[in-house]
Amino acid sequence: MSGKIKLMIDKIINDKSKGNSTIAKCTYTKLILKGIAVDRYTASSPDDKEVMDKISKIAKELGVTL
Repeated sequence: MSGKIKLMIDKIINDKSKGNSTIAKCTYTKLILKGIAVDRYTASSPDDKEVMDKISKIAKELGVTL
């Protein structure tokens, strides 16, 4: 299934922000600072195991269950 990375990123941002656009932007920025090029991934992007593992680790640090 392609696009799983995009779904993971969206879940992290949505769960952390709970609809607050300022927190969504801060979470977006945190992902970029942790090495995830958020804009690079779309629904048609191929899944990369290493990136998915990195996102899972970041989600755990942020307290988000994927």
